[in-house]
Amino acid sequence: MAKKIQDWLETDVRPYCEKPISWVSQFHFFRDPIRPTYSDLSYFFSPADGIILYQRKVHPGECIVEIKGRPYSLRDAMRDPGYSAESLVIGIFMTFFDVHTNRVPYPGTVSYAEMDPIDTFNHPMLDVEKSILKELRISSDSLDYLHHNQRVLNRIYSVHLGQPYYLLQIADYDVDCIVPFKLKQNQPVVQGQRFSQVRYGSQVDLIVPLSSRFEFEPVQNDGDHVEAGIDPVIRVTEKSIC
Repeated sequence: MAKKIQDWLETDVRPYCEKPISWVSQFHFFRDPIRPTYSDLSYFFSPADGIILYQRKVHPGECIVEIKGRPYSLRDAMRDPGYSAESLVIGIFMTFFDVHTNRVPYPGTVSYAEMDPIDTFNHPMLDVEKSILKELRISSDSLDYLHHNQRVLNRIYSVHLGQPYYLLQIADYDVDCIVPFKLKQNQPVVQGQRFSQVRYGSQVDLIVPLSSRFEFEPVQNDGDHVEAGIDPVIRVTEKSIC
């Protein structure tokens, strides 16, 4: 169930704040709870547990977020200078206290490509986590990792929508573990299915190209905490034909 940051901290984080980091990292972090599976083509469900950093409809070269004066666009995110579709992008930051198993937000057929970090090492995401847990805010100046870190781009083709959408998984510092559960390409996946895990701090972006047939509208607010496979993040409605 989607929650404001303060409510999520009180209900989901505070009970574990007194636990040793070793216990949290070994036992709490790797939990993979059983969840109900929802099938509803009127919605994209969240692909990840975490805090919504941004929600934007942008052109491929348009700035999603400005980081220390430097714009970050869809072409930067996907590392594809030829990407040409205006898209809705939703960025979800997974904290150390979140479940890190990612789920399919909308059914289709998935293929993926892994992209190495631009620098020798991934940049840390710890400053984002600190600002969320201690200050209840998200500073865009802390998002420098978006330009540099290892990522996996998952392309999911939806027959119902007649187009693909994308899940971009971004890894944290000292983490080289974005782990797809099925290694074969072009595999059918259903809504809510577990498809991958990103270990420790990390981020998942849901990227949906805009359509001539469907409207895609966000249903949560920036700063809300959402759960994978449980909380809808985009409402899908068919456009009326006059």
